[in-house]
Amino acid sequence: MPSSSDITAILDARLTDAKIPQLPKFQRGKVRDAYDLPDGRRIMIATDRQSAFDKVLTPVPYKGQVLNQTAQFWFEQTKDICPNHVLSYPDPNVIVGRRLTMLPVEMVVRRYLTGSTNTSIWPMYESGERVVYGHRLPDGLTKNAELPNTIITPTTKSADHDAPITATALVEQGVVSAAQWEELSAHALALFERGQTVAARNGLILVDTKYEFGLDEDGVITLADEVHTPDSSRYWQAHTLEQRLSNGQEPESLDKEFLRLWVNERCDPYKDPIPEIPPETLMTFSGKYIRLYEQVTGQPFQKPTPGKPIRDRLEANLRRAFPEYF
Repeated sequence: MPSSSDITAILDARLTDAKIPQLPKFQRGKVRDAYDLPDGRRIMIATDRQSAFDKVLTPVPYKGQVLNQTAQFWFEQTKDICPNHVLSYPDPNVIVGRRLTMLPVEMVVRRYLTGSTNTSIWPMYESGERVVYGHRLPDGLTKNAELPNTIITPTTKSADHDAPITATALVEQGVVSAAQWEELSAHALALFERGQTVAARNGLILVDTKYEFGLDEDGVITLADEVHTPDSSRYWQAHTLEQRLSNGQEPESLDKEFLRLWVNERCDPYKDPIPEIPPETLMTFSGKYIRLYEQVTGQPFQKPTPGKPIRDRLEANLRRAFPEYF
């Protein structure tokens, strides 16, 4: 753990705001700040803001860079499965992609009975439900158990929260067509299988994940947003899983479940104010994201230059990539 003065400097350098006045059509999400250019390109900047429970909790050191570069790795690893939106990576925190007409559904793929949010299947199962998202689960399963088979548990997208829905209801309500659902589910299962395979080679279990898709100008279903990042996925260390479960412990995770559990132990995150998260906890959490990146990619994580604001580097790289706006 760095010294207290080093931690203070690292926390002060977090990228919390990527609003750049020179760029057009600014949009702010929980984690990303984005710009839509007239030529159909979309600039997406991953900040260090950390979201969970449908809200922004706090900024986490290096989080945006980890998120963006992990997504970059996986977009390259999966581009043979389905098209994706990526055009370029002008900065460690930036993806430039094609602007898509986004489909208002998240394709959540699960292999284990786990989770701590109100759209996760473990809280539903624990409360007595045996049919979740249209899938019937057997009695007698325990938390973090492997499911009988991989399932898709879609949620609808809205501005402030995600809502569970079944595949049948999605089609009946016209959210997507039957043909689109078939293609979406085929892509999601193939992407997840690839993710499991690559993760397993590196000692990791890809537990669950979510995918977002949009339509390009020709109506082609295209993977967007992010893929297999620690924000959108759960990863467990394979070599410690059996022993930890036998000891009644949570799996050793390299994803945002660490922070979700920390918050859940201290409040009801859907009703209560989120307590202040100590710097040491944020550094531990940041270390998990960095470890995930290094383990899944096999590459060392290159931290930003100490003492130099991330925003300065970001603006310089965007100025080089889009000189017509500066």
